[in-house]
Formats: sequence, C-alpha cells, structure tokens
Amino acid sequence: MIGSNIPTLALIATLCWFSPLVTAADSNAILAGGADPAIVAADTAQGEKGYYVASTGRGLNLWYSPDLQTWKRIGHVFKEAVPAWAKAEVPKSSGIWAPDLSYHDGLFYLYYSVSSFGSQRSAIGLAVNKAIDPKDSDYQWINRGKVVESHIGRGDYNAIDPALFVDENGKWYLFFGSFWSGIKAIELDPATGKPLAEAPLIPVASRPDHPTHAIEGAYVIRRGEHYYMFVSWDRCCDGADSDYKVVVGRSENVLGPYVDAQGKPMLDGGGTKVLVGDDRWRGPGHNSILTTDQGQWMAHHTYDMEHLDAQRILQIRPMTWTADGWPKIGSPVSN
Repeated sequence: MIGSNIPTLALIATLCWFSPLVTAADSNAILAGGADPAIVAADTAQGEKGYYVASTGRGLNLWYSPDLQTWKRIGHVFKEAVPAWAKAEVPKSSGIWAPDLSYHDGLFYLYYSVSSFGSQRSAIGLAVNKAIDPKDSDYQWINRGKVVESHIGRGDYNAIDPALFVDENGKWYLFFGSFWSGIKAIELDPATGKPLAEAPLIPVASRPDHPTHAIEGAYVIRRGEHYYMFVSWDRCCDGADSDYKVVVGRSENVLGPYVDAQGKPMLDGGGTKVLVGDDRWRGPGHNSILTTDQGQWMAHHTYDMEHLDAQRILQIRPMTWTADGWPKIGSPVSN
C-alpha cells in the first residue's frame, strides 16, 4: 500500500516449500492507478453484471469492468483528499489509501486507511453506500468516521490496511496492521461496523525475526473447513526494486492460529508464498479475492518493468486450489 508505515529504524534498513510460484512474464498489464485494490462483483444501475475496484488515490479511485479485463475509472469515493474527521485526527495525512470494499445486508462497506508515510499515528475509517454505481440514484457515500486507531508510543501496532471478514454465523471481524508487531483482528458490531465494546485485539500474524517486521495487507476468506489469511511481505512501493510478495496460511478458527503449508505459525513469521515477482512484474501484492459462481480471482497491484512510469498497476489472476487445499495463483488476465 502507498504508506507502508515502516518503523523509524526500518527506514534506513535494507528492506517455499509450496510450488509453483507465479511467474507470468508474457501477460499484459491491466490498469494504471490500481494500487491496493479491493474488488467486488455487483450490478450497474442498468442491471448489467460487472466488477468494481476501489484503489488508492486522491479520494480513493473507483473503477468498473464488465469482464475483469477492460477497466475505466468512474469516479472517486470522496471529493476531498482526506475526509474532515480524518484530517483533524491525523493532521499530517495528505491522502487516504488501502481501501477494503464488500457488500453486506444491503450496504457496500468501505474501510480505508488514514496516516502519513512512516508514522504509527494512523486511523481506519468507514463509509457505507446503498449503491456502488455512481449513476445509481441511491449512490451516496455516508461517512461513519473512525473505527480503530493507533498512536505513537501507545500500543505495538499500526491501524492501516483494513479487511472485513463476515463468517457463516454472522459475526464480523476486522483484520488490519502494517509492520510493527504485525496483523491484528478485532470483532465488530454488525449494526455499526465498529468494534464491539470491550472487544480484545487479537494478534494473528507477524514477522518477529525480520529486521523491518515487513508484513501488511491481510485478507481472509473461508473455504471448506479452513480460513485462509493472505498477507503481503516486504517492500511495496520501490518500483523496480520492490520485492513485495503474497503469502498465505490457514486455520480452523477465524482468529487463528494460522499456519503455513509446513506448519509454521504465521505469528512466528510463517507464510507459504503464492505470488512473487519476476523479470516482468515486480512487487506483486496487497491482494483481495473475488469469489463468484464462475470461480475465484486474486486482485493485486504490481509494477510493470516495461512501463514503470505507470507506477503500481492492477492485475487480476485466476485462483484455483491444490488437492491438499492450498491456493494456486495463475497468470494475469490479459487486456
């Protein structure tokens, strides 16, 4: 994500068993400006099937595709660069990033990150909307404000990179975190989309032995008897030098413990690599997962070595499963 909020010492630091890793060097890039993509399937105002992505950018970019291949920007979530409540809470913030977009009980829920690069003073906000197509008469984002926050010197986590998960029993959880002590989870009140009173903060993944503790961008899905948590490791935003990658672990409980394919706990730095860079695509990561009746896809950003001026671009890749229940990420969908 655009603000991989690295602890101060890490700013000066040099930032598998599972096979095969993705190396699709002959496929086409999809969309410039698609950093930190969150993807959903939804109808247009005219009732046509399609796909929407919210991504990092001024006011958060909103994109539409009828086929996961051809995309166009259709607007922004917010008119201002930073919502007023967020600017008041985090004065040094100049933008918002890393949205999470999902649909539940008649509303689209969009969680988003507020911070400044390298700072632990961060907050996660929430906005809701009855519609996702700006042409719909019901389209209006209602900002519900702050959900969780982090402060310098108070706590060992950073409140950015949110991802909502709703389980089969109707319980809501927010996963979030970047660097510091890693990924956390907290149970939410479905009525508000904000934490339940006295809900504990649960550690679910970290890299305690890594020099920069570089982990972020959690995303959780359920398949069969397991919950799968995808996270991104290493440097997201350094162009040709980016070494971002996606790893995964699974658990029989939504709050963990998550372990990788070799049984190493994700709280101890475990993670099975499923998407890494190659000669063409650098730093793929910060993913979301689209599940439809036709299959599953991973949306993520990456750098195209042939078009580095485009910065981080969106890619969509099919996701299938091995016989022993681990995800396998395919080649990018071509445009």
